[in-house]
Amino acid sequence: MATKTIESVLHENRVFPPNPALARRAAIPSMDAYRKLCAEAEKDFEGFWGRLAREHVLWHKPFTKVLDESKAPFFKWFHDGELNASYNSLDRHLKTQPDKTAIIFEADDGKVTKISYQELHRRVCMMANGLKSRGIAKGDRVIIYMPMSIEVVMAMQACARIGAIHSVVFGGFSAKSLQERIIDAGAVAVLAEGVEAFFEQVCAALGLRRNQD
Repeated sequence: MATKTIESVLHENRVFPPNPALARRAAIPSMDAYRKLCAEAEKDFEGFWGRLAREHVLWHKPFTKVLDESKAPFFKWFHDGELNASYNSLDRHLKTQPDKTAIIFEADDGKVTKISYQELHRRVCMMANGLKSRGIAKGDRVIIYMPMSIEVVMAMQACARIGAIHSVVFGGFSAKSLQERIIDAGAVAVLAEGVEAFFEQVCAALGLRRNQD
């Protein structure tokens, strides 16, 4: 059977330059700046990524080696450095732009909610302290079973803040699917919203009483 070649009828060669005012505020304001970055990376890629990591990431413990190739193909980047992802995405903005909008969330009904870095930081810290008060600590596994919302971002941030490992489970999964993921992850907690009746099924599947943590 003969095959037919797919022919593209779209040939687009137009170039749309950005607004000059917008370009001046961009991290990479021009093609010349972009080419300069590419040339730097091609010349010394470890030095390139090391420079960017030092300039743009806040480290609790600075790294001493950019790339460890001793066990290739299992490469390790910045392996001896230590940082906190939540601190890097929230705290670093509090001194310079605390009132800047961090999240714009539009719900299914069209309602738009905006939250600033300062307010998001406050609520993430509250949730992180709540997790700690329940005995959740660094290295513990936490399942996040929540609908799309600002709160689900807070939950992920709170886990990262205290060093807990989070696993996000799609909110449309069944009780059985959630039960399997709780067991597979070895989770010590499930963060959920508005699913009381549903969790009766999950607790039953896990063989737990409803009042157990």
